Amino acid sequence: MARKISFINYKGGVGKTSLIVNTAAALAKLGKRVLLFDFDTQSNASIWLLKLERWNKLNATGEGAVYSIFDPGQAQVKDLIIKDVIEGKAGEKLLPGLDLVPTTFNLVDLENEYNGDPKRPPYQLFYEQLAAVESNYDFILFDCPPNILRASQCGVFSSNEIYVPANPDALSLIGFTLLVEKLQKFHQLTASFRRGSMGPPAQVQGIIFNSIKTGVDIEVPKMRMQLRLNQFKAAKRSAPTAKIFESQIRDAMVVRRSVALGLPVVLVSGEAADPGSTGDNVVNDYRRLAHELIQHVRA
Repeated sequence: MARKISFINYKGGVGKTSLIVNTAAALAKLGKRVLLFDFDTQSNASIWLLKLERWNKLNATGEGAVYSIFDPGQAQVKDLIIKDVIEGKAGEKLLPGLDLVPTTFNLVDLENEYNGDPKRPPYQLFYEQLAAVESNYDFILFDCPPNILRASQCGVFSSNEIYVPANPDALSLIGFTLLVEKLQKFHQLTASFRRGSMGPPAQVQGIIFNSIKTGVDIEVPKMRMQLRLNQFKAAKRSAPTAKIFESQIRDAMVVRRSVALGLPVVLVSGEAADPGSTGDNVVNDYRRLAHELIQHVRA
């Protein structure tokens, strides 16, 4: 059974998309079968991995993007998967094992324009279709916007685990606190739609410090985040196994460069050439994170 994971924080601008894309790529490099869903209406992950030319063709019609399973409602999740999404200039597959279900700007219509069957809300419809493909993967990752509106709900409802990207600042702590409060309300509202086979609703399993600038002391923000996490664990509002990950992702120019190139850092940086490298660089930050994620024990 695939591990289904949402990356979300109520604070925007924490580098969530760079974290999830590069973590997905690092997992694929380790031989894992990974499916990434882009549920963020900004479409950053889709534009990054498809590059602008391929994504523009999707955006022009909306066909093949995730919103098409809701409107016109004729597509299925299994029809939207772009296998081995990352391609070179000649169309060669550069990272087998990393698949994508892309989004386009029309996903914003899910929030206000979509009028589906109230007895089958979007998150239930999506979950039912996801079941047809999840056995094909080791990891299914959901890139969620900083809210729990309809698009995010599809990922959160389907997930078994939630990870919170964070920066070493007060706003990330506030965003994490608000996320846990909103999660609790969402789980209460959707309890009647859950089946026993789904297991318990997803709780926060970990916090990952991301985009850490050189020279920044993160010990105090980390301590404050740990105190808040301990409070939530004591109140049973986060998973008992939840932790702040030891792996931390530094801010690095190569990450921004990789976005421009339409490649994850494991395919861009010179340090990526040696998979056995243990050097001090952002590529190995993501490698260590992928290993830690694989080993993390779920509740």
